[in-house]
Amino acid sequence: MTTFSAPKGIPDYFPPASSAFLAVRETLAASAQRAGYGYVELPIFEDTALFARGVGESTDVVSKEMYTFADRGGRSVTLRPEGTAGVMRGVIEHGLDRGQLPVKLYYAGPFFRYERPQAGRYRQLQQVGVEAIGVDDPALDAEVIAIGDAAYRALGLTGYRLELTSLGDAACRPAYREKLQSFLRDLPLDEATRQRAELNPLRVLDDKRPEMRELLADAPLMVDHLCPACREHYEQVKGYLNDLGVKFTENPRMVRGLDYYTKTTFEFVHDGLGAQSGIGGGGRYDGLMAELGGQPLSGVGYGLGVDRILLACQAEGLTVGDAARCEVYCVPLGEAAKARLVALAGQLRQAGVRVDLAYGGKGLKGAMKAADRSGARLALVLGERDLAEGALQLKELGSGEQRSVPLVDAVTTVREAVDLLRANGGNPSGGKDSAR
Repeated sequence: MTTFSAPKGIPDYFPPASSAFLAVRETLAASAQRAGYGYVELPIFEDTALFARGVGESTDVVSKEMYTFADRGGRSVTLRPEGTAGVMRGVIEHGLDRGQLPVKLYYAGPFFRYERPQAGRYRQLQQVGVEAIGVDDPALDAEVIAIGDAAYRALGLTGYRLELTSLGDAACRPAYREKLQSFLRDLPLDEATRQRAELNPLRVLDDKRPEMRELLADAPLMVDHLCPACREHYEQVKGYLNDLGVKFTENPRMVRGLDYYTKTTFEFVHDGLGAQSGIGGGGRYDGLMAELGGQPLSGVGYGLGVDRILLACQAEGLTVGDAARCEVYCVPLGEAAKARLVALAGQLRQAGVRVDLAYGGKGLKGAMKAADRSGARLALVLGERDLAEGALQLKELGSGEQRSVPLVDAVTTVREAVDLLRANGGNPSGGKDSAR
């Protein structure tokens, strides 16, 4: 019989590895929540024109990487390649831009780009993003960046760096664009690169080929041609980041892959990932709302890559998340004991304890092996004699210690034991955890 595999370039996350994935995503979301950002759930697909207009026709995302298809009504729809355009569409559609500003939102979920699969680059990528819309304040730019930085630190990451620059705005970018195009026209470029230089010269600066790096060594840089207002904005962002204790490195050659960025632009980079070193990034996009038919309001945000951050944690040897499926494992010996433990497991779950039970009539030896594999720290063993005596056996799997607990007190006693384990990092004594 034919078997099936996941589509090429799309990772699966199953237990126990999925616990680390979930912990990364929840940590990124928690950092946004602490700064007052509310959750928004976005459609998986949108009108293709939303991304063509919002992200930019000249970008690789739109021209090469989008999953676009006609639905049964003949409408062109696209699996979302990024989150900002969809958030902006929703803010306009639901009138949030006419309420209290800034509108502060975060989102999480899968995004889709048709790329050559390789380590850290997937066709279905997972991101957590934030968007702050409606206020052009350098302090808000710094807040957004600091939220991402705090999330990385909460995970224990240390081997990353923040790269920062300014891409100017409509007041200063046109003159710089002409200067850059003039420089590029004098270079011996291949035809594809020359066409890109005419369409979007900033994109040429992102060329990773060594020979192009050499040709572009003396290229004019946007950060050296900022207008006074953009220069002041950039200096204030850096000042606020210093106030927040966020370290950064200026990278005047940075070019993000989306056309809507203006002014503050940034990327978090982890060198432990090789060529795919970016683990998140974003910037300001002051003209995007007007481009999508809304008010001329500014915005700033980022997208952090859950998949790549998980790889960064692995590169640093960090243990993230709790791979244990449960905290307590119930071992019934006999049908009457099973009925009693099924009820007790339900009561413990209602009390906030993660509980599993040995199903399928396992014997004591097999059930205890299953308890160990589950990651539980406590086992509740109940046999016919225990049932007759109105007690069960509470066993600490780390130390092997066992005690009898009255059934009438089981919920309270087990909950107290679990609370003690949680407080002591999984070890009832509070010392170094015993190997199991």
